[in-house]
Amino acid sequence: MIRLRGKFSLLAALLLCACTSLPTRARHDLIGVTRSDLIACAGVPDNRELLPDGEVLEWRQDQQVQGPLTIKGPLSLEMDLGGHGTCHMVARLRSGVVSQVEYTGPSATLGGPYAACRPLVLACERFVL
Repeated sequence: MIRLRGKFSLLAALLLCACTSLPTRARHDLIGVTRSDLIACAGVPDNRELLPDGEVLEWRQDQQVQGPLTIKGPLSLEMDLGGHGTCHMVARLRSGVVSQVEYTGPSATLGGPYAACRPLVLACERFVL
């Protein structure tokens, strides 16, 4: 029983790390990706701002991302231990190539500070690899 609990804890920790590490990796992996490839994997951006030295593209994940643990009880009692979060991915481009990726928005899930950003970068991480 103790071994099974230890394996479950390790698996849970690895899954939580995967949620957080993917957006963190994408901050570095997407550097150098062309504008057209970025739009192909992330979709059409929600906002665009032209700058003298390039442009900034923003994708918005405004739908609340649920935390991984919700407990429901009798009499409509519900407790969410994971929290909710949203994410905005902001990519800065110079000469049509990604030079910087940042995340904004309230993201407070058990998966970590960037877990709500995972859906925004998942297809791009698969594309880059």
